Formats: sequence, C-alpha cells, structure tokens
Amino acid sequence: MLKRLWTYAAILFGGIVIAAGFNLFLIPHHLLSGGVSGIALLISYFSPLSVSLMYFVLNIPILVTGWFQLGKRFVVLSIFSVIVTTLFLELIPVQAVATDMLLSSVFGGVLVGFGTGLSFRVGGSTGGFDIIGSLVTKYRDFPIGSVLVTLNAIVILAVAYLDQDWNLALASMVSIYVSGKMIDLLHISHIKVTVFIVTNQTEALLSKLLQRPRGVTKIKTEGAFTHREKDMLMTVTTRYELAELRRIITETDPEAFVNVVETVAVMGQFRRN
Repeated sequence: MLKRLWTYAAILFGGIVIAAGFNLFLIPHHLLSGGVSGIALLISYFSPLSVSLMYFVLNIPILVTGWFQLGKRFVVLSIFSVIVTTLFLELIPVQAVATDMLLSSVFGGVLVGFGTGLSFRVGGSTGGFDIIGSLVTKYRDFPIGSVLVTLNAIVILAVAYLDQDWNLALASMVSIYVSGKMIDLLHISHIKVTVFIVTNQTEALLSKLLQRPRGVTKIKTEGAFTHREKDMLMTVTTRYELAELRRIITETDPEAFVNVVETVAVMGQFRRN
C-alpha cells in the first residue's frame, strides 16, 4: 500500500515539475519541449487553443495504443501523469523566471526531463512520445532518452519552418537534449540487470514471470545452514521493466530472497518470442 502511494506521489510530483518547466521556462519564450507536448505547444502558439487542452487530447490515441502493447498498469500510471500535468498547466501561471532564452531552455529541459524520468523510474511515463519511446525500447535495445530526442527532432524542424526562427529552434533543441539526458540519468532503460530469486513459491511465481517477454531459468539450490532444498529463478531484464518485476515478486512471495546484479553484456536471444 505504501509503495503504491509512493508511486502515485512520485508521478504527481513529476507532473507538477513538468508543468512548471513548461509555464515558467519554455512557454514564456515560445520554446518547444518536443514530442506530443511540443506539438501541443506549437498548436497553441499559432491558434487560440490552450496548451493543456491540446496536450490532453493528443495523448488519448497514444495512451489507447499503449494500453494494448505495454500493459495496463504502465498506461494507468501514464494516464494519471497526463491528467496531473494537464491540471497543473492550468493552475501554474505562465511567467518567465529567466529573461535569457538559452537559460530558460536549459532549466526548462532539466525540469521536464526530471519529471519524465521520475515517472519512468516508478514504472509509468508522461504519455506522448514517452509511450512511443517505450514501445521502441521494448523491441529494440536503445536508451529511451536518445529515442525521444530523435522523435522530438521532427517537431523542432516544424517550428523552424513555421516560425522562420532558427534561434528559437536551436534553443528548443538544447531543451530537448538536456531533457533526454536527464531522463537517462534518472531511468537508464537500456542497462540490463540479472535477477536471482530464491523462493518457496516457484510455480506461482513462474506462472506470472512467464507472461513477461523475458526467459526464466530454474535452478535447484540448497541452503548452506538449513540444508533445505529450494528453487532459484534467474532472469535478465531491463531497468525499465524492473519496477514491474519487483511488484510481481513482492505480491507473489514477500519472503523471497532477491539479488539484483547489473549485467555487463548479454549474448543470445534477450527477448523471448
């Protein structure tokens, strides 16, 4: 229960930080954050539509796609993040903290990246291109922050073309780059970890673990002190998937002994088809 409350509290805080990055640093200087939020900003700059409304509406089809591809829990947390961000985009006043556009792009990127990375760290996302980035990293071994930077470059080219202002476009690129690096700093999804689980609930745990896209190896072990035979399950996963794996283990066997080791390299088939 406490862990669930912490998860939602972290996403709530992340959404507030993202909204603050938009309203206090990016929007006052007409900078973009990239992705769906960047498209929402772009539309709001050239129309009477609000950023919060467009941010919410544009996220709906992406969240629906993620529901079927990434799992319900991940998308439920993402929906919560989108709602929180939308709400605080309305509540936090649009006011420039810094007069310099470059400083605003850097600190805006830090705040947006921090809020997004925090959401990823607890097993969710902030919707938008984060969902698309997660879909890419689910099937291909790339850092999610780098994937987001690539996707967001399209939006930057759009603002350069429409606004005919490369200073604005380049400052927005700085913001997106900083944001992507901040995401990878907080939640490095391309790093692999090996999880060793010593459990008395082997079959119950296996039935849930085998629903995931990673293979599991069952090893017979014996306690050195008790001389009791137990099963040890070994699986290699990513940091992106680690929060969900921990939840499965905790719910199935709270008394399981779990050792998580960072993996240097993986050879062979990493994803189980």
